[in-house]
Amino acid sequence: MVRAVSSNSVYSFTKPNRAGITLLAGIGVEGDVHAGVTVKHRSRIAQDPAQPNLRQVHLIQEELFAELRQEGFTVAPGELGENITTSGLDLLGLPVGTLLHIGDEAIVEVTGLRNPCLQIDNFQKGLLKKVVGYDEAGHIVRKAGIMSVVKAGGRVRPGDPITVELPDKPHRPLDRV
Repeated sequence: MVRAVSSNSVYSFTKPNRAGITLLAGIGVEGDVHAGVTVKHRSRIAQDPAQPNLRQVHLIQEELFAELRQEGFTVAPGELGENITTSGLDLLGLPVGTLLHIGDEAIVEVTGLRNPCLQIDNFQKGLLKKVVGYDEAGHIVRKAGIMSVVKAGGRVRPGDPITVELPDKPHRPLDRV
């Protein structure tokens, strides 16, 4: 289920919550600074501004906020720059290519994991180590949500249901995008 939606027309780490957002096919969140066919994240633009934008819509699971509270951090929807805050859905366990049907019309395709940068420590010191860590085998674990592209546009509001449509097997695990 959608818990909150957020967008911002200017570059900033956090995004204010909205009553609703409109997803535009192939573009992202209408009016959001990261919307576009090609990359909009500053670090990606510096590498190659013609890259396709695989980070049109950022989703984070609300359950991460509860986990962070236990570690002494206070994080609310939109504060980590996500567009859609979800509840009751294991976003990090989804494979690449999963389709998320959101509300009545919108569909996003999961492209990969968000790879948070040092700006997260400017928001709250020490937070980066809580959202990027290592498992017992020494593999990097990224918890700061997933990225997606808009396949079908539509209005998204808090309370909207989310239905998961898995891609054909074999499933590819998420990696950073």
